[in-house]
Amino acid sequence: MFDFLGGKSHSTQANPHRPVHTTGNMLSPKRSGPMLHLRSFLFNVIFYALIAVAAFLILPVFVLPRRTGWPVVRLWARINLFLLRVIVGLDIEVRGRENIPEGGVLVASKHQSAWETFALVPLFRDPTYILKRELLWLPFFGWYAWRFGMIPVNRGRGSAVLPDLTRKVRAALDTGRQVIIFPEGTRRAPGAEPAYKFGIAFLYSHLDCPVLPIALNSGLYWPRRRSVRHPGRIIVDILPPIPAGIPTREFREELTDQIEDASNRLLKEASEATPAPPLPPEAKSLINTTKTEKPLV
Repeated sequence: MFDFLGGKSHSTQANPHRPVHTTGNMLSPKRSGPMLHLRSFLFNVIFYALIAVAAFLILPVFVLPRRTGWPVVRLWARINLFLLRVIVGLDIEVRGRENIPEGGVLVASKHQSAWETFALVPLFRDPTYILKRELLWLPFFGWYAWRFGMIPVNRGRGSAVLPDLTRKVRAALDTGRQVIIFPEGTRRAPGAEPAYKFGIAFLYSHLDCPVLPIALNSGLYWPRRRSVRHPGRIIVDILPPIPAGIPTREFREELTDQIEDASNRLLKEASEATPAPPLPPEAKSLINTTKTEKPLV
């Protein structure tokens, strides 16, 4: 397992029946009831307080080079992961870290939760996110997003933004940055039908660069639009890069199949773990369907 606090990579062979270790948690690892909500509330209070602390500590980034602020951002992300483990009982496992190439790369990640907006940061040397333009209008967050070179997109203009987006992504890749994009454009519930946008295929075909797919199951433990945080083990599976040069339609199908198949396997693995998180309706439907058709292997 990848230790975000120590930066060490350990063996992470999949074992869906392995219990999650919650030794050392501040509170009981029960998955429901008052204690679950108490743990979640406590974590959320500290989480948002730490955002304010981190924002203060990196104020000098507005007059100093951008790289001077990254150590604080990475530390903030690692502290959040540590607090999830000791307060909520929510651990993390990263598989396939050896698949991350050196230098600039386009990263296509499954998006189920707000969790991956900070938890993926420690994995990369100099990451940047493609995000909706409206986020730059937010006080403080927008200012820092601009200073750290995040790439905004005006989603209201549809495909008209793609040439300008391609130019900005190319500039980031040329400086060795890892550009993280959520191909579906927004958070999707675990097990929901995939809804991959054309943007990732457009970037792939015009940038002539490999794409690094990432699957995960974070939405089971940090559900979208909810404040509860469930104990267990979030798994991030970094898949082998898809090489440049594949026909656009073939690439889009390959990317969708790889991320969805891997994410569905992680969903099934989580459903068989101890403790198992509550499954949203989409996840239950997917698991029930695969039981009558074919296993998720």
